[in-house]
Amino acid sequence: MPPLKKIRVLVVDDAIVVRRIVTDTLATDSEIEVVGTAANGKIAQSKFDNLKPDAITMDIEMPEMDGLQALQEIRKRDKKVPIIMFSTLTQRGGKATLDALSFGASDYVTKPANVGSVSKAMDQVKNELIPRIKALCGRSVPKVTTGISNKLGGGGLGAKTPSLKTSPINKGKVDILTIGVSTGGPNALADLLPLIPGNLPVPVVLVQHMPPFFTKLLADRLNEKCKLAVKEGESGQKLEPGTIWIAPGNFHMVLKKNGANSITINTNQGALENSCRPAVDVLFRSVCEIYKARTLGVILTGMGQDGLIGCEQIKKVGGQVVVQDEETSVVWGMPGFVAKSGIAEKVLPLKEIAHEITERVKVGRYAWMPN
Repeated sequence: MPPLKKIRVLVVDDAIVVRRIVTDTLATDSEIEVVGTAANGKIAQSKFDNLKPDAITMDIEMPEMDGLQALQEIRKRDKKVPIIMFSTLTQRGGKATLDALSFGASDYVTKPANVGSVSKAMDQVKNELIPRIKALCGRSVPKVTTGISNKLGGGGLGAKTPSLKTSPINKGKVDILTIGVSTGGPNALADLLPLIPGNLPVPVVLVQHMPPFFTKLLADRLNEKCKLAVKEGESGQKLEPGTIWIAPGNFHMVLKKNGANSITINTNQGALENSCRPAVDVLFRSVCEIYKARTLGVILTGMGQDGLIGCEQIKKVGGQVVVQDEETSVVWGMPGFVAKSGIAEKVLPLKEIAHEITERVKVGRYAWMPN
């Protein structure tokens, strides 16, 4: 079998030291080739037209033409080429990143905080940027490490399967909706959540892999679009229908039962799981402990396999699992692992998931009608 063609990357950043760090780090990977660099968006456009790279890393703040402008111009030429934004870990950076995602960016990474330490900066780029480039270019095949790995075969997600098996439809009552999402998530949530009725009679808890600042900004943006209230989760908040709680960046979010009728949110900085904090598996496990078979879990687009163990737990306690399909996912990692495991009852396009949620929540609530 011939070797895979290298992924050709264009690196765009106005800082010489950042361009060098990114270029040198990407050069350490045998599957990636840096075919060009650019110091601003205007140069990037010209080089994109000439080089036709397979992926682009794009700084946001640059002179002459910034990353947001360049992103929009390149999207006029090419709707699909992966563009990964480099953002600062600040409120301003978070706002610019969400703008970039709404303009068509594929994903983002945060810039190394201290480029004075070249080795640390290179490690960050290696750990965060390279996996995203490979996933968005269809090269990422992570290993399965759960008890259901035998169902996926030795090759994990990349293994060929003759057909996609689903679990029997569960028609039990749903008392909570819990959602896990990562790469491509902000746009997926912006499409999905506004379609959920404002009188949904169950609470919604959600993990979107994002750093601090970003999750609060995301919640605020979604709150403007949704019929349900959308908030960033905080310890001590009482769980009630009519609200969507998003786990805060750098904190796991879990549920805690206080007495017979009170359930509250708790956040903590426990150990990372699946290299993530917040982690979908952590939230899903805590939901299962309280709601058991009355849990509906939904996994949307995302890189990696966070949520697989959590969905396995939902299935063990008799709950329900629905995942997004491959065609409408930016990266079919998280939902793909669950789908390939046979845990999911349905694998649906994003546009059909809100209706599926509504129909499942209706069960046992014949007086409730969505508004």
